[in-house]
Amino acid sequence: MKGPYLEICGGQKNRNSTTAAALQAITVFEVSFSFEYFAAAQVKTHPNRYLLIATSGGLNQQRTGITDAVVAAYILNATLVVPKLDQKSYWKDSSDFEEIFDVNWFISSLSRDIEIIKQLPKKKGKVLNPHNMRVPRKCSPKFYESHVLPILNKKHAIQLTKFDYRLANKLDTDLQKLRCRVNYHALKFTDPIRHIGKMLVERMRLKTKHFIALHLRFEPDMLAFSGCYYGGGDEERTVLGALRKRWKSLHASNPDKVRRHGRCPLTPEEVGLMLRALGFGSDVHLYIASGEVYGGRETLAPLKALFPNLHSKETLASKYELEPFSSFSARMAALDFIVCDESDVFVTNNNGNMARILAGRRRYFGHKPTIRPNAKKLYKLFVDRNNMTWEEFASKVRTNQIGFMGEPNEVKPGRGEFHENPAACICEDSEAKARELLTPQNQTLGNHRKVDTHGSEAEDHLNDNDLDWSDMDYIDNGYTLQDKK
Repeated sequence: MKGPYLEICGGQKNRNSTTAAALQAITVFEVSFSFEYFAAAQVKTHPNRYLLIATSGGLNQQRTGITDAVVAAYILNATLVVPKLDQKSYWKDSSDFEEIFDVNWFISSLSRDIEIIKQLPKKKGKVLNPHNMRVPRKCSPKFYESHVLPILNKKHAIQLTKFDYRLANKLDTDLQKLRCRVNYHALKFTDPIRHIGKMLVERMRLKTKHFIALHLRFEPDMLAFSGCYYGGGDEERTVLGALRKRWKSLHASNPDKVRRHGRCPLTPEEVGLMLRALGFGSDVHLYIASGEVYGGRETLAPLKALFPNLHSKETLASKYELEPFSSFSARMAALDFIVCDESDVFVTNNNGNMARILAGRRRYFGHKPTIRPNAKKLYKLFVDRNNMTWEEFASKVRTNQIGFMGEPNEVKPGRGEFHENPAACICEDSEAKARELLTPQNQTLGNHRKVDTHGSEAEDHLNDNDLDWSDMDYIDNGYTLQDKK
């Protein structure tokens, strides 16, 4: 039986420009299919093994968990039950999987890889009661085979809780390609979400031929979690300090140290200054994907002064059009995801989950640039910007941003997070593709999976107390850019 792998191979370059001369060349990749022989899912799946997962975090953090759950089921030769979305954390979004993603498409598009069912079957008239367990973060396939599989064979159904980043970043090529098939092809938003998302993109295109999408993480909770300080005096320290107490495992922060190390998201003004320094003019249209911006209009005012043409889903669509989504943070985040994905240039003020997922997606589907701030170096420039001319400031920004502009070959294959740099699914040219297809490991996919080439069971020993503000996924509390005060 043949199964298609969709691969993207680098080819020609197509230069498109906005009113800003800084818009980078967009590389258009050729798309082709390669075929590999492997056993059908129903043949290799064990009849009494059922895997469930409970995702964690916001939409994009959950997306990584869903992707890795498919791979985990493949490693275990288990049937995957459609994943449960996080409905209990801060986001408190009651949406089920099928209200965000096209569940039937998800099941059918992966039917050659694994079997997926919507709910656990009944045994002797009773629904199986899954055994709950949690695996460490960044586990290798060997860990799943040696620690999870024996329990699965005994209990027949297990649920892996808080399933985020529970699979190693580096896997064998066949498993990385499965990740790509899940993330970039099987996880398709529902028709209502895609319809409104497409409408938002079309309305942006009516205003301007090219536009920038900015994912702005500057919510109060985000800033409190980061431990950063933005000059708001005692009021800021009191407000953010009270919010920070929600996370009992967080240690006392050193704001200056955190910022020096590039761990603080840029302010809206700093993002605007960076973009202007990179050559984007004031006539460029910006779509802002954001939750509740700390400080509201006052915080956004400097960005609006630099780029008067600011838009959001709330300014492009009516309340009536957004009504089915506005009470659900994940659905609102999905709309922003679509617009950001379709933008000519995607910019972030952070390196969180949405930034990583979209950077990888934009590499995978015919490259479009993603600009991320080199916050560690830009920090000094923002502090000293009043002590130099604009020309000097802009020149230093451009120098410091080298390697952070989303160029096609900016990140070496195998470096960084796989979801951000899915190199195993992207070949540089047709010759590289041909060489890959001739390699022995791509001849077959049998029932036996290769273990981590390093022989270890976990890449590192992260645990649930290893907190990182980038894991604070998208928050949207239904506020509009106009309504924030």
